[in-house]
Amino acid sequence: MRRQAMVMATALLLAGTAIAAPQGAGTEAGVVHAEFWPAAKTPAAISDPKTEARINALIKKMTVEQKVGQLVQADISTITPKDLETYPLGSILAGGNSGPGGNERSSAADWAKLVGDFRAVSLRPQANGVAIPIIFGVDAVHGHNNIPGATLFPHNIGLGAARDPELIQRIGAVTAAEIAGSGIEWTFAPTLAVPQDLRWGRSYEGYASDPKLIAEYAKAMVLGLQGPLVAGRSVDGTHVAATAKHFLADGGTFEGKDQGDAKVDEKELIAKHAMGYPAAIDAGALTVMASFSSWQGVKHHGNKGLLTDALKKKMGFEGFVVGDWNGHGQVAGCSVTDCAQSINAGLDMFMAPDSWKGLYETTLKHAKDGTIPAVRLDDAVRRILRVKYKLGLFTEGHVNRGNFAAVGAPDHLAVAREAVSKSLVLLKNNGNILPIKPGANVLVAGPGADNMAMQSGGWTISWQGTDVVRSDFPNGQTIWEALNKAVGDAGGKAALSADGSFTNKPDVAIVVFGEAPYAEFQGDVATLDYQPSDATDLATLKKLKAAGVPVVALFLSGRPMFTNPEINAADAFVAGWLPGSQAAGVADVLVAGRDGKTARAFTGSLPFAWPSDARSPVEKPQFAVGYGLKYGETSRVPKLSEELGVDITKALNVENFFSGGRARAPWVLTVTDAGGSRPVESGPMTSPGGLVASRSVDVRAQEDGKSFVWTGPAALHLSGPYADLSRQLNNSFALRIDWRIDAPASAPVSIALGGRAFDISSLIKAAPQGKVSTIKVPLRCFADAGANLRQVDYALTVQADKGFATTLLNTNVEAVGENLACPPAVK
Repeated sequence: MRRQAMVMATALLLAGTAIAAPQGAGTEAGVVHAEFWPAAKTPAAISDPKTEARINALIKKMTVEQKVGQLVQADISTITPKDLETYPLGSILAGGNSGPGGNERSSAADWAKLVGDFRAVSLRPQANGVAIPIIFGVDAVHGHNNIPGATLFPHNIGLGAARDPELIQRIGAVTAAEIAGSGIEWTFAPTLAVPQDLRWGRSYEGYASDPKLIAEYAKAMVLGLQGPLVAGRSVDGTHVAATAKHFLADGGTFEGKDQGDAKVDEKELIAKHAMGYPAAIDAGALTVMASFSSWQGVKHHGNKGLLTDALKKKMGFEGFVVGDWNGHGQVAGCSVTDCAQSINAGLDMFMAPDSWKGLYETTLKHAKDGTIPAVRLDDAVRRILRVKYKLGLFTEGHVNRGNFAAVGAPDHLAVAREAVSKSLVLLKNNGNILPIKPGANVLVAGPGADNMAMQSGGWTISWQGTDVVRSDFPNGQTIWEALNKAVGDAGGKAALSADGSFTNKPDVAIVVFGEAPYAEFQGDVATLDYQPSDATDLATLKKLKAAGVPVVALFLSGRPMFTNPEINAADAFVAGWLPGSQAAGVADVLVAGRDGKTARAFTGSLPFAWPSDARSPVEKPQFAVGYGLKYGETSRVPKLSEELGVDITKALNVENFFSGGRARAPWVLTVTDAGGSRPVESGPMTSPGGLVASRSVDVRAQEDGKSFVWTGPAALHLSGPYADLSRQLNNSFALRIDWRIDAPASAPVSIALGGRAFDISSLIKAAPQGKVSTIKVPLRCFADAGANLRQVDYALTVQADKGFATTLLNTNVEAVGENLACPPAVK
């Protein structure tokens, strides 16, 4: 009866039928009425009486220190296996910028050794005979994206365009086999977000805007990753634990702000954002991850109504709830090293990448003094142990993982190639320019044509994916390579020209362009306008059209964007999303063979509405959800409006302060010395006071640096409007300066952010003179010194005296995968 009620409630919500809210629902901010939520139930096969008896016996033997340890997860960049001898932590993760030994490009064998080293220490019996294995987790979100040569799938938005749950289950199985093949047993996937505002930098992690499709995919992906749970048997060595995330409404925040607030009522919260979770739970998802975000102003990491009453009680979830990266630190009254509130709300495991030591100590104190009740502590430990037993991590019944040959296996790559083909969406094909005819002379152009990073997107090798190179995926193809082979196989010729220039006029040009890689809030944008300034890609399209060359535009992006000018400038326009490493799947659809037929046809359709202007949320779609042309259709797209519909000048850049030889808007470069305070002009500048020279110089590219010489005491500033860097602070970011030290300092040199300064003289002295070097100072250093990172108007101040000279190349804040110390503070 309970399952029938859940199915009926879910069906009514998905169909848009109103379900009466309980009396008083929505009158208090962030208050949950559990009876209004759909029912679900973790399969009984998650455990069995024999296992539960083992868990009971183990909990009785455990010390409070051992119990608290199970609740804490640390990142490999800040902990060693030896640390587990003192701190009995329950879990280890490798964040997006972390790799074994600090090497992001480690092999499957390297990963397996690292996991084994941590697990071996955790399995050494303590004085009371207790030995509990760690559980090791990674973000494998579009294949095992942490390892070069692994099978890389399109990001979720592309998979949503495929509308194929059976394919999703196969993708889950392939991904699991490769994760397990590197000795790892837990992935932080799938993402069940339902993005509502595409300005959100994580939009591509959502499959679609349709909650029904999310529910279908949730079931399929969980079953693919874990396999069906079987009573009395562990998850086998080719499968891993899934994580349904991020609970809840991470895709529903106001104005699409990552880690922001969902300002919706409870009925909308359930109907739009919760529907993937009952499906995932019924399929046996072993873990759920809490969202950074909040609902009606209450952070999910501290919302007992959501984590306990809705998720664990009404939705019957019996696995464990893990936090997101220091997400507990955003709960009211908490810090990253002290947050009993989260555990009491229903969080079972803190994700404390760099805060684990202090958090362990305070949580232990709270457990001993009763702030965290013993029953809540034991419940969290029980849930964690249940999952560890189901994964076969204990010595008794241990499941081996580590089939290195599974990583990048040929049959896996074939599934990825299929997924790429099915993800493509044809928006325009005037004159039936596609498919490319056999024997054609084809020009392939654009910044994305031969760019593995652009086609793969964020969460590839590193968190942001910006440093991906072709050699990272030797078993893959760039789009140019795939097109070149297909065109040649069909009897034609292809040429690569990034800027679209040519000597011999081609029969057709394929221009590949789109968004640079990004992840999470670094992808948040102010509007949906593509290339609001320096519209170089549009210029390439127009140049080719003016030369009389038919043009196909292949757009790589993590979301639909306002591209009407680009659509107008092209004869055909394809939404390629972020296809990953198997670009042969693109050529399978775009290029006809010698018989005039393509290997695969266009079958994809839009998972989100495509905007008619730069505003978001999309109110007037240019192309509706489900739109997608097919070969043989004669539909012609007329000229589209190019009106933006929004003021794009209001975009605020809060992370990139200086690059390309200039300050990046809205930040301004100024100097303060005996002559007063004034802006630094773009050309040479002579100062009457102390910072006498400033000129643009070539270091790695044309005029990519600005040179400064101190002739007396002076300060160089990057200042702007108040910027909120609190999210970056909570995510372990650091201030980064790339510069060349041209002359050593004779007096102390300091840098400051938010008015709090640190002496970097020793770092300057150690830097190689005349060569580019990098300084990184964690944002936490500035915050701990008293800087208000919610209101930063001075992103950088460099204070020095006569004799110091430097050429500045780049200043930004970025995530770091290393444990950095703070320089000495300036008193």
